[in-house]
Parts: sequence; C-alpha cells; structure tokens
Amino acid sequence: MARSSADDMELKRQCEAAIDGSGGGKQKVVLCIRVAKSRAVWGKSAKLGRHMAKPRVLAISTKSKGQKTKAFLRVLKYSHGGVLEPAKIYKLKHLSKVEVMQSDASGCTFMLGFDNLRSQSVAPPQWTMRNKEDMNRVIYCILNLCKDVLGSLPKVVGMDIVEMALWAKEHTVVKSKQEVTPDGHGPVLLPDTVTEIESEGTIERDLVFQAEEEDMEALLGTYLLGFGDAEAFSERIKRELLALESANVHAILETESVVDEVLRGLEVATICMEDMDEWLAIFNVKLRHMREDIESIEYRNNKLEFQSENNKALVQELDNLLEHMQIPTEHESALTVGSFDEDNMSKNIEACEWLTSAIRDLELPNLDPSYAKMRAVREKRAEFILLRCTFVRRASEFLTQYFPTLIDNMINDQNNFSQKGQIKRPDHSELRYKCRVYARLLQHIKSLDKNCMGPLRMSYCQSLNQLLRKEVSTFANELCGSIKVTRNSGIPLEGPLPIQMGSYADSKAVSEAYAKLINVFIPLLVDESSFFSHLMCFESSSESSDDAESTSSGRTSSVSRTSGTASNAIEMAMLNDCLNNMLKGIQDDFFAIIDWAANTDVWCCITMYGITDRYLSGQKAENAAFVHILLGDLESRINSYFNVFVDDACFQVEKYEKTARTFGVLAYIPRFSQLAMRLEEYVHGNSRDLIDLSYTKIVSIMFVILEKIAQVEPKYADIMLLENYASFQNGLYDLANSIPTLAKFYHQASEAYEQACLRHINMVIYIHYEKLFQFARRTEELLISKMPPEEIPFQIGMSKGELRKVLKSTISNLDKTQSAMYKKLQKNLTVEELIPSLWDKCKKEFLEKYASFVKMVHRIYPSETVPSEIDMQKILASLEML
Repeated sequence: MARSSADDMELKRQCEAAIDGSGGGKQKVVLCIRVAKSRAVWGKSAKLGRHMAKPRVLAISTKSKGQKTKAFLRVLKYSHGGVLEPAKIYKLKHLSKVEVMQSDASGCTFMLGFDNLRSQSVAPPQWTMRNKEDMNRVIYCILNLCKDVLGSLPKVVGMDIVEMALWAKEHTVVKSKQEVTPDGHGPVLLPDTVTEIESEGTIERDLVFQAEEEDMEALLGTYLLGFGDAEAFSERIKRELLALESANVHAILETESVVDEVLRGLEVATICMEDMDEWLAIFNVKLRHMREDIESIEYRNNKLEFQSENNKALVQELDNLLEHMQIPTEHESALTVGSFDEDNMSKNIEACEWLTSAIRDLELPNLDPSYAKMRAVREKRAEFILLRCTFVRRASEFLTQYFPTLIDNMINDQNNFSQKGQIKRPDHSELRYKCRVYARLLQHIKSLDKNCMGPLRMSYCQSLNQLLRKEVSTFANELCGSIKVTRNSGIPLEGPLPIQMGSYADSKAVSEAYAKLINVFIPLLVDESSFFSHLMCFESSSESSDDAESTSSGRTSSVSRTSGTASNAIEMAMLNDCLNNMLKGIQDDFFAIIDWAANTDVWCCITMYGITDRYLSGQKAENAAFVHILLGDLESRINSYFNVFVDDACFQVEKYEKTARTFGVLAYIPRFSQLAMRLEEYVHGNSRDLIDLSYTKIVSIMFVILEKIAQVEPKYADIMLLENYASFQNGLYDLANSIPTLAKFYHQASEAYEQACLRHINMVIYIHYEKLFQFARRTEELLISKMPPEEIPFQIGMSKGELRKVLKSTISNLDKTQSAMYKKLQKNLTVEELIPSLWDKCKKEFLEKYASFVKMVHRIYPSETVPSEIDMQKILASLEML
C-alpha cells in the first residue's frame, strides 16, 4: 500500500510555514493530510460530484497560551506556483457533528458540521480520503483533541464509535524512525503513530475515560453471553424473543376493560370535537363577513383621504398657477406705457425679467402638459405674448430713434472734430456710456424677440459710419494741411541727376502723419467693432450683462470669435453685414492720405508699408475681421505706388539697351548704389520684404541689360563686363555686409567679374605667346588621340628642333612680349584702378600655363632642357625691375 500523506514530514513543514506566514502565530501541527474537497447539494446527497473535487490539505493544529490550549482545523490550498497557502480556518470548539457519508460506496468521505457557520442553507464541504485508514486517522485525531482540549465530543453519525475505539486501540502502536535534523547533526528518533498526535501525554488515546472502560468490562464479565456456539446462541435468542412476544399479548388481553373505557372516552371526545368544529365554522363565517366589512370601510376611508389630499394639492397647484398668470400692476404699466428714460430703466428691466419668466413658465416642458391644454392657460399665454410684442415694439422704436439722435448730436458738435490748426483725437467714451445704459434692455429685447434686432443694429451702424468717416476725414485733412514739405521724386537711374536730392529727414513728417492716422483710428475701429458686437448681443445668451458692458478692453475681444459663438449662421451673417455697413467707405479717407504721401515723396511708401504691416500682423483676422480687411486694402494701395516706382526704375534701366555706349561703366551701376542707400534710410518695421523684392527686380534687370549691351561689341564684351561688375561691387560693398539680398547679388557680380577677367586675360596671353601655347595645344590633341608620347617627336612640326625654335623665339623676345601685353591691357580699359589687379592676374595665369607646358616637355621630350617655372618667374621679376 502506498505511504499515507499523513506520514509526509515535508508536507508537515510546508503546512507550518504556511500557517506562520499567514500571521497565525506559532502553532503546532498535530496532523496534516491531503484530501479532495467536494460539496453536495441538499437533498441530493447521492451525488457527491467528484468531477468538482479540488485538491486540499487538512491540517489540525494547536496553540497554547498559558494554561489554555486552542485547537484548529485549517484548510490549505495550492497556489499557481505550487506553494501551500491558507484558505480557511475552523475552531474545533464549534464542531457539532462528524458524519460519514453513506452515499459514498468507498466509505472514505465524511463531513464536519460547525454551529457557527453564517449560512446554514449551504451544504458544508465534504472531504474524501484515499482510504479508510486515512479517514479513521483524521476522525480519531479530531475526536481525541475535542475530548482532551475541549472536554466534550461532537455528535458522530454514520459510524460506530465502539468500532472506532477498537480500531484506535488496535492501530495505536509506537514506531520509531530515523531522520536527519535540519542542521545536519545526526539522526534522531521520532514517534510514528497512526494518529500522528504528538502530545505531552501518552501516545495511546481512547474515546472513553479509563474508569468508564473498566466499569463496562466488569459489567460484561458478569453476564455470560455464550459466544462459544453460534447456533446455540441463535436458538436461545429466538426462544427469548417468542417468550417476550407471548408476554406482550397476554398483557394486552388482561387490560380489555380498560381499553373499552378508553374507547368510550374517545367517542365522547370525538362528539365534542365535532360540535366544536361546527361552532368554529360558524364563527369563521361571521369573522370572514366582519373582515370583509372592515376592508370595505378601510378602502372607502383610504379613497376619501386620497381624494382629500389630491384636492389640497390641486388647490395649491392652481394657486401657484394663478400667481404666475397674474400680472403685477407696476410691471404691466412699465411694459405698456412706461418711459424708457435712464431713471426708469431698472423698472423696465424688472418688468422684462418677469415677463420672460412668466412666458417660460407657461411653456413646455416647464409647464405640465395637462395644464398646457387648459383654455385659461392658453388665453393667458396669448395675453403675455401680446404684451411682449407691445413692449418690444415700443423699446425698438425708442432705441432706433435714440442711437441715431445721440450720434447726430455728436456730428453736429464741431468741437468733437479736428479743426484748422488743431488736431483732435476722437473720444467716444460719452457715447459708449450712454449706450451701455440700454445694454441689458437690448439683451432682454433679443431674448423676447430677436427678429426686431436687425433694423436696430443697422440703424446704429449707419449712424456710426457717418461719425467715423467725418472724424477720419477731418483728422486726415488737418494732418495734410499742417505739414509743409517739398516734393521728392527720388534718384533716377537714367538721365541727369536732380540738382538737389532730398533725404529721409526732409520727408519724415509725411510718414509720421500716416503713422499718427493709423495709430489713432485703427484701435478706435477695433474698439467700435467689439463694442458693437457686445452691445447688440451677438454673444451667446448665457453671458451676463456685465460681459456686455466691459467693452473698454475691447481690443482683446473678437468679432470673429463673437460670430463663432453666435446662435446660428444667420446671426453671424447679420454681424458681418452690420460691420460692413459700419466701416463702409472709410477706406477712401485713408486712401486720400496715402495718395498725398506717395505724390509728395514716393520713398515714404516704404515707411508706410512697414507701419501698415505691423498693425496687420498685430490685428489678427479673428480679432477684427473688417479692420483686418481695411489694413490689407491700405497695404495693397501702398504696394501699388511703390511697384510703380520700381517699374519706372526698371524701365529706365531697359532704356540703356538702345542708347548706351558699348564701353566704360554704365550710369545706372553707380546710381543704383545711391538708390540702395536711400532706400535703406526708409526701412521701417516689416518693410524689409518690400525692399528686398524691389532689389531683386531692379538688379536682375540691370544684369540682364548689362549682358545684352556687352554683346553688341563682342571684342570688348569682357572689358565692359569686368569694369561694370567691379563698379557694382565697389558701390555695394558696405551694404552687402548687412543686407542678405544685396549680398547675394554682390557674390553674383563677383563671380561674373572673375569669369570676365579670366576670359580677357587668356585672350591677351594667347595673342602674345601664340607659338608657345599653339605647340602645347597640338601636343595635347595628339595625347588625346591616344598616341604614345614617344611617337609625338616624330610627327610633322613636333620634332625637337621645332621645340627649340619655339623656346628660343619666346625667351629671346620675352621683355618685348611682356611690355606688349601690359599695353594691351591698358589700351581699352577706362577704369585705371583695375589695371594693377588685372596685370597681377595676367602674370599668374601665364605662369600657370607655362608650368603645364614644362610638364608636357618633360614627359614627351625628356632629353630637352627648358627653363623651369621658377626660372621663368625670376626672369619676369627681373624684367619688372627694369
């Protein structure tokens, strides 16, 4: 037979470790054994459900505290890592029943009943052992602990306790086994019993006390059972049973009279019970009728109470409804005939708030649907709507007249505008203050009937447009009249220069006049747009009137954002239409001062462009849509004037193609440097892009025309190009160091200058050293045709003798040749400052070509001696000294 898990010391150590790790304190494991846990269903004990069995370990432990000892039954389960961990704990003092399940044919399943379980409706778990030996060991150990520690035994069902005692006595044999201690010090003797109860007392335990067992043995010893012969004992038992039955029958026959008396008494009692039953049936019928009457009375009473409560609630609800439907006298007079003066505005606002609330309370879903169908409610709601229309019409008519009148008074007062000799900044603070008085009234008008806001808004915009246009016009006229400057046409690139050319300081006042106009009116227009959008309630209806009144910081609020928060697309379109009418035609007054400034000094377009672009960048499209459009129109107007100036400059350059001479420096080259320096004086703000575009356009035309003029006389083309490109670099050297666009054209001119110099120098060298370099060219052509170097001296005209003749003629006349070359460079140059640098480039290029010639001679004519590059350099130096 396989070894029982109760004898597994390793399992016992694992159980002790799991108990200690769970915080149960130091406990002594008396017995631990592997079991299968299952749970039966009440009334279906025949099905143990082994398919639902789960492996568990039962551990019986004790814990001593002073003189008291507690016994526990612990259930441990295996975790995912195969480690034991506590699942449940039971105190054995609550054990009330131990039942061996008869439904299990193997007899290895038992159940433990505890009297402290919370739910007695759930069947307790059943524990199945591998064999009866293991089950007897567990049950015996539990009963023994209950007896020794608790002093009482639980109820045992399904097994004979006497047989359990005999089994325990038979199997309680002390065994010894050797086991090496954990520290490795050697074997020790361990007691090994069937029950594994390691207590301080004796190992052998009984289910009854010793004295009781001795009394039972003495009693049994006094009675001779005759177990020697089984058949004799069986016959004896049968005879005794028959005698006992006969005695019982005889006793019954002797008591016949008593039985008759009892039967008579039973009959009398039966009659009484039948009478009692009839009475009870009668009483039951009467009670049932009485109960029905009481229920009927209670039903009618409850119905009356319910009806009374409903009537009270209905009366209360009708009182509330009447309260909402009743128009207060002071509100009715304010809504129908009240004045809209500033002193009465608080009353008008209160009346509007009451009317709005009253109409809202009489509409679904604020009003119960059943009330909405009542004729009184419908009539009252119609009355409120008529009252609303009357008030809205009166308020709209008043404001439609009030706002234009207020603005007309400002227009008629000349002290509000700039006058001769006095420039006055517009001040709309008083206008806005008087308009804010009616801001909340406008909100209520919109909430009552938003359709009436259209004419009111348009009336305000048209009146304000007249005021703004007059303010801009008078301000601009006075600015232009207060500035006295002479007209400046700029620096022409063609024709004679003007006798006296103005400077930026002379026309600075023109630019400052435009800047002042922009600085005053652009913020004003933004503020007016924002104030209008708030005043005329283009925000969402949830915003408070305080938001509508805080328009002094209006530059941070936005027209487009207001449009975005408008109730729908129709209102957004209405806002755009109103702002368009408010600013309509005002751009003409701005155009007038731009035209005046451009005609006075076209160079001011640069400064005005920078000023306008700075405001255009600062006023985002979402902050003031129509002001942003106005600034864009102004910038386009300024840009058009400046483009005319640039186009005129380009046209002047293009005229040189037909009239200019084909040698010397063209007039527009040095004039452009003057033009660029003058343009840089006017750069302001973001006008750099405008200037760079003009540079790109003018210089591109200049270079194209220069190339075309140079090609008229190809013989002198390189001379003309290098002189003009050199002049361009000299004029723009300082500006190119600080302006990237001009630096790009400076480098472009430098490259073109170097290429023209190289072409001209090569031409001069080949003219004066034709034989030398012609001999070198023929040699290179033969090498290119893949002829071996050693065969070249045998070609016609390529012999060593020919080489010697070429070298002799070149070296013997070297001083004359160099002098001729210098004169050739001087002959056609009109700018004498370029001759030294050109002569140095010429000598350097000649030495480089001569060095390549010497390498070719050493490769093809290795036996020939020719002057080296260093020797040639010394010869030229000696000639320079002469």
